[in-house]
Amino acid sequence: MAKNAFMKELTPSAELAKVVGSKPLPRTEVVKKLWAYIKKNKLQDTKNKRNINTDETLKEIFGKSQVNMFEMTKLVSKHLS
Repeated sequence: MAKNAFMKELTPSAELAKVVGSKPLPRTEVVKKLWAYIKKNKLQDTKNKRNINTDETLKEIFGKSQVNMFEMTKLVSKHLS
């Protein structure tokens, strides 16, 4: 049975590994772990829940102080190989 593209395991960059760990993971797991981190650290914007306010760790990944959830997926892709 062929593996679904979403389930293909990808290796996180050093910056992303600070949040999701360094083991290869499917993209879906990476996003799940990022959301867990965002919620744990209360980084979701209180006024607009679609926005994420980055802390120092996420800023290394996203390159700016705030991203929206749709942009986040695209920016995370650059940190997976």
